Amino acid sequence: MGLQEIAVGGIFISPLLIYALFGFVATIVLRSLLHWVVGQRALWYEAWFDVSLFVLFTAGITFLFSFLLEST
Repeated sequence: MGLQEIAVGGIFISPLLIYALFGFVATIVLRSLLHWVVGQRALWYEAWFDVSLFVLFTAGITFLFSFLLEST
């Protein structure tokens, strides 16, 4: 199962926290790349765009890791 808790020093941590951190890093990288290539004026609702990128990356990473961990 891809969403089982991870015990760190007696404290259970959800793997979704780790997936969200990966999604945040991927969002920052892609956002920086898009601002460099396209510019800031091309994105109208910049905050909504950032949130949607974060949600898409986090969901994709969660799906990918849960699929990889189930197949082993």
